[in-house]
Amino acid sequence: MNASAPGSIAIGGDAHGPVSATVHVHQPLWQVTWPHQVGVVPLLAHCRQERPADQALDAAVAAGEGVVVCQVAAGLGGVGKTQLAVALARRLWDCGELDLLVWVSATSRPAVVTAYAQAAADVVGVDDTDPEQAAVRFLAWLAATPRRWLIVLDDVTDANDLQGLWPAATGSGRTVVTTRSMDSALAAGRHRIDVGVFTPAESMNYLAAKLAGDSIRLEQAADLADDLGHLPLALAQAAAYILDRTSMTCASYRRRLADRRRQLVALAPRVLPDDYPYPVAVTWSLSIDRADTFAPEGLARPVLELAALLNPNGIPTEVFTTPAVLTHLGARTGGPIAADDVTDALDNLARLSLATTDPETGTVRVHGLLQRAVREATPSAHAAQLAVTAADALRSIWPDIERGRDHAQALRANTTALHTHSDPLLWNAVRGVHPVLFAAGRSLGRTGQLAAAIAYFHTLNITATHHLGPDHPGTLTTRNNLAYWRGEAGDPGGAAAAFEDLLTDCLRVLGPDHPDTLATRSNIARWRGEAGDPGGAAAASKDLLTDCLRVLGPDHPDTLATRSNIASWRGEAGDPGGAAAAFEELLTDRLRVLGPDHPDTLNTRSNIASWRSEAGDPGGAAAAFEELLTDFLRMLGPDHPDTLIIRNNIAHCLGQAGDPTGAVTAYRELLTDQLRVLGPDHPRALTTRNNIAYCLGQAGDPTGAVTAYRELLTDQLRVLGPDHPDTLNTRSNIARWRSEAGDPTGAAAASRDLLTDCLRVLGPDHPNTLIARNNIAYCLGQAGDLTGAAAAFEELLTDQLRVLGPDHPGTLITRNNVAHCLGEAGDPAGAAAALDELLADCLRVLGPNHLNTVTVHGNLARWRGRGRS
Repeated sequence: MNASAPGSIAIGGDAHGPVSATVHVHQPLWQVTWPHQVGVVPLLAHCRQERPADQALDAAVAAGEGVVVCQVAAGLGGVGKTQLAVALARRLWDCGELDLLVWVSATSRPAVVTAYAQAAADVVGVDDTDPEQAAVRFLAWLAATPRRWLIVLDDVTDANDLQGLWPAATGSGRTVVTTRSMDSALAAGRHRIDVGVFTPAESMNYLAAKLAGDSIRLEQAADLADDLGHLPLALAQAAAYILDRTSMTCASYRRRLADRRRQLVALAPRVLPDDYPYPVAVTWSLSIDRADTFAPEGLARPVLELAALLNPNGIPTEVFTTPAVLTHLGARTGGPIAADDVTDALDNLARLSLATTDPETGTVRVHGLLQRAVREATPSAHAAQLAVTAADALRSIWPDIERGRDHAQALRANTTALHTHSDPLLWNAVRGVHPVLFAAGRSLGRTGQLAAAIAYFHTLNITATHHLGPDHPGTLTTRNNLAYWRGEAGDPGGAAAAFEDLLTDCLRVLGPDHPDTLATRSNIARWRGEAGDPGGAAAASKDLLTDCLRVLGPDHPDTLATRSNIASWRGEAGDPGGAAAAFEELLTDRLRVLGPDHPDTLNTRSNIASWRSEAGDPGGAAAAFEELLTDFLRMLGPDHPDTLIIRNNIAHCLGQAGDPTGAVTAYRELLTDQLRVLGPDHPRALTTRNNIAYCLGQAGDPTGAVTAYRELLTDQLRVLGPDHPDTLNTRSNIARWRSEAGDPTGAAAASRDLLTDCLRVLGPDHPNTLIARNNIAYCLGQAGDLTGAAAAFEELLTDQLRVLGPDHPGTLITRNNVAHCLGEAGDPAGAAAALDELLADCLRVLGPNHLNTVTVHGNLARWRGRGRS
C-alpha cells in the first residue's frame, strides 16, 4: 500500500495482541530535524559530583555483535540516580553522539506510552489515535533505524509498567532506566548499576563547592555529612538551607538537625534546589506507601517502623521474626503474622531500596535519615509499644554465653540506637529498667571491654536516677553493676567500697532480708577478698550464711553459693585442704538439690579438683578434671566458657605435676579456641597467654618467657590499663624471668619500679604487693647480695605473718627463702634448723605430698649435708 495514501491498515501488535486502528499520515511537507529530542531533560544539579557510577554508566555493556545492553541504575530515593542519567544524556548530546534523545518520566505505564507516542509522531510522522499502537510503532522504528538513540526511562516504579515497552537492544541505540525498585524483572538480561550514597570525600567536595569554600560556613562539614548519611539529596537540601540564611553554618545546621523537636521537613529550604519536586522525607514516604501495597499488604510500614529504632548499619534479621515482633505486628495488622510474612515484608522494602538485606551476614540495613523520617511519621500512640517490642526482641536473641564478638557488637549497637531514639520509653516506675539495657553493659564486660562497661553503667546509673529516682530497685541494680565491673577492671578496693555504700541504701530501702541486700553483702565479701583480705572475706561470708539459712533456707541456690564462697576464701587464706573438704560437703547437697548435671554441681566438682591440686595432688586433680571435661563437653559443648576453664585447669595441673612442656602445649591449644570464641582481648585469653609464658620459663626457657610476657604486657596496657592487677602481675613476671635469664640487677630495678606502683595502686598489705617485695629480695640474692636478700625476706616475713598468718602458703615460702639465705651466707646449720621447723608446719598445713613440702624436705637434706661436711 502507498504510504502517502490515507487508509485503514493492520499493524502487528506487541504482547497484548494485534490492534486495528486508524492512522493519519503527515503530508509530504512533514520532516524531522536531526538531532531530535523528545521530553524535557532535567537540569544538571549545581556542583554535581562525578562518581564511579558515572563511569559504570558510560561504559555501555556489550552483549556481543555490537549490541548494547540496557542499563538499570537502582538505589534509594535521593542517591542521585536521575542525575546520573542526566549527566550521561547531556554529555552524549553535547558531544554530538546522539541523533535522538527521548527522556521519559516513567512513573506509570500511561506516562511511558504517551512519551513513546509523541516520539513516534515526531520521528515517524504518523499520528495514531491509539497511544499503545503508536508506542509499538516507535519501538519498531528503534529496532530498525541506524540512527543513534538514547531512551531514558526515569523513576520506573513497577516492572509491569514496561511490559511490551522495552526498546530493543541494538548496535545504534541504548536504554537507561533509573528506579528505586530492585525487582529481578527489571534487571533480567540487563546490566544493573547499584547507586549508593556519596563517599566522605565526595560529600566534602560537594559541600565545599556549594558553600563556595567558605571556611566559616564549612565548619563541621564532615560531621554534617556523616549526620546526613552522605545522602546526596539531603546534602543538597541542607546546603540550600544554609545558603538561605546569612549566619547559618554546617555546625549550626547540625545543632538544628540534632534537635529532636525539629522534623526533617522543617529543615528543608523554602525553594528546593535543582528543581527537585519533594523534600527528602516526602520522597521516601511515597516509596513506603507503595511497599505497603505489596503482599502481605499493610506490613511493610510497621516492619520499617521497628527498623527505624535500631542500628542503621546492621540489624540482625532474626530480630524481625522473634515472638515479640510477630505478636506486635499481628496486633498492628489485625491478624496472625508468620515469620515468612515478615521476611516477605523485608523483601518488599528491599525491592524499593528502602532497606538492604544481606543473607551472608544475616543483617538488614536502613539509611539513618530514612529511619528518622519514619520515626517522625510514626504515630505517637504506637511509640511506646514499638520501643518495648524492639527491646524485647533484642533481649530474646541475646545469648547467655556470647560466643561471637561480631554478633555481640551488633546487639550492643542496636541497643544503643534503640536507647537513643526511645530513652524514656524503656524506663517504667513499675517495670524499672528494661533488661536489654543491662544486657548491653554486661556484654561489654564479658567481651573484655572493662573500661567501657564501667563507663556504660556509670551513664546508665545517671539515667536511672533521672527517670526512676535514686531509691528505685532498678537504680540500685545499676549501682550494683557499676561496682561489679569496677572490681573486674582491677579496682577491688573501690568495688568493695562502692558495695558498702550500696548496702547502706539497700538496708534502708529494701530491708536486711531482701535478696538484693543479701547479694550486696556477698559482693562486699568477695571484693574484700580480692583486695587482699581472704580471711575477712571468709568471716563476712560466714556471717552472711547465717542470714541466708534463716531467710532462704539451706537448699536455696544463694545459700549454697555462699557456702561455695566460704570454701573458696578458706583456700585463698592458706587452707587448700580445708577448702577441698568444704567443697566435698557442698557437692553432696548440690547433687541432692540440683542434680549431677547442673552447672553449679559441675563447678563444685571443678573447685574440688582445683584445691586438691593446690593441696599437693596435681595428678589426682588432673584425672578429676579429665573426667569433668567429659561431662562439660556433653552438657555445655566445647566452646562454652566453663568448658574452656576446665581445659585451663587441666593444663595447670600438668604444670603443677612437673610437666611444663605438656602444659605449654595444652595452653596453646586452649588459646587457639579462646581466640576464636572469646576474641584476643578477652581477659581469659590474656590469662592463658600469661600461663604459656610462665610454663615456658618453668620448662627452662626464661628468655622465651620474658619475650612472651613483654608481648602480653603490650596488650594488657592497651586493654586493661597500667594499674590493673593483671598488668602489674605481668611486670612482676617479666622481672622474675629476667633474673632467671641472667639479669638479676635489671630484674631488681624493675621490681623496685613495680613495687612503687603496687604500693600506690594496691596498698602495702595486698598479696601482690607482698609478692613484688618477694621478687626484689629474690633478685638481690641472685645478684649476689645475700645479706640484702636475707634482710628483705625477714622484713617481708614480718608483714606476711601479720597480713596472711603463719600457715599461709606465701608465708611458708618466705620462711624457706630466709633459710636459703642463711645457708648461702655460710650458716648451713642455721638453715637446716629453720627448715626443720618449717617442714613440720608444711606437713601439718600442706601434707607430705604437696610440692612445697617436698621442696622443703629436699632443701633440709641439702643443708644438713653441707653442715656435716
